[in-house]
Amino acid sequence: MQKLKIVLCGGGTAGHIMPHLALIDGLKKIFDEIHYIGSIGGMEKGIMASNPNIIYHEIVCIKLRRSLSVKNLAIPFKLTQGVLQAKKILKSIKPDVIFSKGGYAAVPVVWAANKRCKVFIHESDMSMGLANKLCIKRAEKVLCTFSLLAEKLKKGIHTGTPLRQLIYKGNKQKIFNELNLGRRKVILIMGGSLGAKKINEVLRETLSRLIIKYDIIHITGKGNIDTRYNYQDYHQFEFRTDIHDIFAASDLVITRAGSNAIFELAALKKPMLIIPLPKAQSRGDQIENAQFFSDNNIAEVLFQEDLTSSKLFDSIMSLEKNKQKYIDNIQKMSDIDGTQKVLDIISSAITSSEKSKK
Repeated sequence: MQKLKIVLCGGGTAGHIMPHLALIDGLKKIFDEIHYIGSIGGMEKGIMASNPNIIYHEIVCIKLRRSLSVKNLAIPFKLTQGVLQAKKILKSIKPDVIFSKGGYAAVPVVWAANKRCKVFIHESDMSMGLANKLCIKRAEKVLCTFSLLAEKLKKGIHTGTPLRQLIYKGNKQKIFNELNLGRRKVILIMGGSLGAKKINEVLRETLSRLIIKYDIIHITGKGNIDTRYNYQDYHQFEFRTDIHDIFAASDLVITRAGSNAIFELAALKKPMLIIPLPKAQSRGDQIENAQFFSDNNIAEVLFQEDLTSSKLFDSIMSLEKNKQKYIDNIQKMSDIDGTQKVLDIISSAITSSEKSKK
């Protein structure tokens, strides 16, 4: 009997990678082999290559830039090289399904897929990212975190986003014991996998007011710890592998508006102050995500253009005052965790494909 195989792809930021981890246990029940094709030296290699359930492959990839840049001159050559490498790998694997989470590492793989292979792409944001726009023609379906996007696309299906089951198993007492917490409310501040310089700076300007009332856990991003701020109740970390435990220990969360992060926090019913990445540093997707949460009264939103020490402090006070309203509205949301729905769609595609062969 022929083995069933799936290829996962996508990379660039943690938001393009973590949803794959959420699917692994379910995919093992459907497929005999799970492969991942990622960029050479990319973040995805560090996360996926060590997973015993995944066979990892590397290809040349290049970031797709919207802005005018001399680096864009290399895109046609690097992209062609990546597609040729992906074709060679796919010819060897002969996958039944490709599941793409977007990002520049996904494009060569989807473009290299042959017509017999079913391709699904997942879009986490309120609008399509550039990589997914380049891949949509080849996709069977576009699985969407937001229902508003799914309704706009002919191929769209609202699934929610795949969330790691580990986030539901957080042990807050572990963090309380480690950091001597538990007597006061805990604020978690995190800026995504790449950190957030502006948030870090303004938070530290506000620390002397916040630590009067709160214990603070600050995930700073790599290289962003500042030892000048050595308050007893302020705990800095570049990165934590046990973020599920940190989530469990936190009462309020200040975060960027990366879709994966805010939906993980929504699934845990955590009151959030969202500070989206500004348009000058992105395509505006985080602003759209944050606006959706604001319009539906799911979170407090503070735009980086308005971010000052006094505005941050006032927003945190407002978040605590209105936290029950946000928790109640989060509970009304449907399809926050799309893990099972995504798995069901992939499984159904395999079943229908097998029947058509008979």
